[in-house]
Amino acid sequence: MRKVLVIGGGAAGMMAAVTAAKNGGQVLLLEKNEKLGKKLFITGKGRCNITNAAEIEEFFSAVVSNPKFLYSSFYSFTNDQVIDFFEKLGVQTKVERGGRVFPASDHSSDVIRALEREMGRLGVKIRLRTEVKELIVEDGTVKGALLSSGKKLYADAVIITTGGVSYPSTGSTGDGYRFARECGHKVTELLPSLVPMEVKEWYAKELMGLSLRNIEILITDGKKKLYREFGEMMFTHYGVTGPVILSASSIVGKRLKGKELTLHIDLKPALAQEQLDRRVLREFETNHNRQFKNAVDGLFPAKLIPVMIELSGIPEEKKVHEITKEERLHFVRLIKDFTMTLTGLRGYKEAIITKGGVSVKEIDPGTMESKLVKGLYFAGEVLDLDAVTGGYNLQIAWSTGYLAGMNVG
Repeated sequence: MRKVLVIGGGAAGMMAAVTAAKNGGQVLLLEKNEKLGKKLFITGKGRCNITNAAEIEEFFSAVVSNPKFLYSSFYSFTNDQVIDFFEKLGVQTKVERGGRVFPASDHSSDVIRALEREMGRLGVKIRLRTEVKELIVEDGTVKGALLSSGKKLYADAVIITTGGVSYPSTGSTGDGYRFARECGHKVTELLPSLVPMEVKEWYAKELMGLSLRNIEILITDGKKKLYREFGEMMFTHYGVTGPVILSASSIVGKRLKGKELTLHIDLKPALAQEQLDRRVLREFETNHNRQFKNAVDGLFPAKLIPVMIELSGIPEEKKVHEITKEERLHFVRLIKDFTMTLTGLRGYKEAIITKGGVSVKEIDPGTMESKLVKGLYFAGEVLDLDAVTGGYNLQIAWSTGYLAGMNVG
């Protein structure tokens, strides 16, 4: 019976442990935290967006870094198989907007408990509060791991599933990158991803806490269009966050290093400019004797009104019937193109995932085994793989963890 060591008790690690044990491996899972799945517990705001219900072919377009590498992983353990796996373990699921799949209970703890029960059933040994100092490698083959306590653990195969460096409070402190480098692996540039962004403008603070639904964003670098998305966003004291912003950060994050980008928000994407102009005209005609500041309640949430009035350049006390056509058209253009200057990403403490990681060029995509060290496998966020929001990143963890677990035997 092959001895398998799994380092890291997150999504990929637990899935790798379950799969390796099902295939007859004698599995020992090491986790430096006091409990398993600490980061999994907080994903999806504590509800755990397990995967997405889209067709598996569509997953590749949701992956930002190295989608082709995931071909074997995604097809070996698809989203449908993930849902089936958890339902068989007693976790009923439901599908929400955008195909996001959640536990029906809305509790991430149910997902973690199901994995723990399955590991227990399969005889996986778990050691918590156990930190690995370094890997033991001899003649190009991994032999086990040296613990911080000085104890050596020997194994026929080692799977590294230590995650990235996002949410460091959950124990993601980049250990896996160090192990990989010490074994001669290249680790690509790391960046926080699926993370809020900072803006320059004064009015971000004024709008703090305001959520906008059914808006469209466009991010540009000069005349170059980088990212366009329809959905929800929210203002914070430092800038912007919310689903469309988080997904955008994974696409534009690298460009934000040392330069500024422009965020264009279309507040009324369902209306063409001419249609919106007619709508504004109707509002103006209904309120033609009122002051401008009291005539736009029907167009925006209350918190946005003073900012839009200020940016419109139309004096707030001006009577609506005195507003010129040029002023009105400028106001309409502002609604269709409300801009902010993006100045940077927030840090790893607020990032859902880490962009970058162990170079996939040095990993066999069909097995997850290192091409440099025999018997050494990698899975999950420690690899240079990331996707937009919507359950895709957890699917990467499940699929790569499964493939590593399948192949250690």
